[in-house]
Amino acid sequence: MSSDYYETLEINRDAKDADIKKAYRRLALKFHPSSNRNPGSSEKFVQLGEAYDVLSDPRKKATYDKFGEEGLKGGIPPEFGSGGAWSSKYVYHGKPDKTFRQFFGGDNPFADFYTNDAPMQLGSLQPAVVKTQDSPIERDLHLSLDDLFHGCTKKIKISRRVMNEDGNTSSIRDKILTIAVKPGWKEGTRIIFSKEGDQGPNSIPADIVFIVQQKSHPMFVRQQNNLIYKVKISLEMALTGFSVDVQTLDGRLLSIPINDVVHPTYKKLLTGEGMPLSQDPSQRGDLIITFDIQFPEKLSAESKQLIKQALAFKT
Repeated sequence: MSSDYYETLEINRDAKDADIKKAYRRLALKFHPSSNRNPGSSEKFVQLGEAYDVLSDPRKKATYDKFGEEGLKGGIPPEFGSGGAWSSKYVYHGKPDKTFRQFFGGDNPFADFYTNDAPMQLGSLQPAVVKTQDSPIERDLHLSLDDLFHGCTKKIKISRRVMNEDGNTSSIRDKILTIAVKPGWKEGTRIIFSKEGDQGPNSIPADIVFIVQQKSHPMFVRQQNNLIYKVKISLEMALTGFSVDVQTLDGRLLSIPINDVVHPTYKKLLTGEGMPLSQDPSQRGDLIITFDIQFPEKLSAESKQLIKQALAFKT
């Protein structure tokens, strides 16, 4: 059946090479049998492949432009081929999928769906084999309480396998990942770097996930957004009162008077002196001071008598 290659690609006869490529890209994707199951799409895909095979080749195009399809496929006398025309009889190989793959090369838009180079069977295309993503690579990110209070920037060097330009071989390359730690982040916070794992020809690179782990602090214990500060005091201090000095994470010295009688479950609450809230660092949790009362191991008879007298009260 006679066909007009320019009409097939929906371009004018004065179309440039870039126009031909652009038209084939658009129409080949539109009529590719894996995405278009409408009647006639497979035949259209074959016609597009042949049209592009001819018009993208300067010699074939020159023959077609001057002698038409009959001259291209029937052959022309050699003397007419001196101007660069195709003098042999042209026969399309009939493999539009081959034309398609040669056109897109490494930028094949179906690369995420096909994992081998087996020819696509037009009209009876099998379901595409979907690439699977490798499991996430999880690593601990150890941060101090000061890091989580103020926020900071961490740079981590990773080594990963990267595919070379030929699409078949790979090499190991280093990369720096930057993590902007926000004030108030909690242990267990996950920072995900999408598809930064090893690359492979038939798989989607894994995500790299860093999981925050908080280092212990010599003074404070964190409970959600609150900070717990434990003070050892004597029984005398618990009964008579005292003052507690606390060096905060932002460098201030708090002097807190304790005038109450301190019992084992007593706590002193300082509102707004805890950790920043990650969603709003201007807001903060609380500082909770707890007390570890140190009782004497022994008391003399005289001391016991004095304590009894001091604690005596009228009923």
